[in-house]
Amino acid sequence: MKESILAIPDVKVFDVSKFEDSRGFFSETFNKKRLADLGIDVDFVQDNQSLSREPFTLRGLHMQAPPFEQAKLVRVTRGRILDVCVDVRVGSPTYCKWVSAVISAEAWNQIFVPVGFLHGFVTLEPNTEVQYKVSNYYNKSSEGGVIWNDPDLAIDWSIDGRADVIISDKDAVLPKLREFQSPFVHAV
Repeated sequence: MKESILAIPDVKVFDVSKFEDSRGFFSETFNKKRLADLGIDVDFVQDNQSLSREPFTLRGLHMQAPPFEQAKLVRVTRGRILDVCVDVRVGSPTYCKWVSAVISAEAWNQIFVPVGFLHGFVTLEPNTEVQYKVSNYYNKSSEGGVIWNDPDLAIDWSIDGRADVIISDKDAVLPKLREFQSPFVHAV
């Protein structure tokens, strides 16, 4: 695994080996020991998958509050996304800062999103499939988030002011960051 360093080092992007021959390819997409070598020591309990038919489908910015907080390991099996992580750990040196990375089936890379981050992505191609592992089970009463286009965050979603971004009704009414009460504290 080859790791790419981001401005927030707790968020990790890394390539996964892919062995190709005349039949197709083989890839070990999850290996607990190799992740531990990258500093990711998380027990994942559930796999999720989404399909976004249209490009510029935006999902996020989401989180689950303790005791149902989730770390995520995200990969793309078809298409390409811009993945965004926002640090909302109170007391963190990168509090309210964000990082992004393109994750794609072509690059065969993955991104690790730690607990204490808002997470979202926008699809950059039609029929994009995203698969991700989570470290805790979904709990509806613990879900929360921040509106994707909050001017205080000023996230560059690489969509160049498009008016045709597709979001869910639920994501369209998420609060702004200044209205968001973070349940996460940075461990010193």
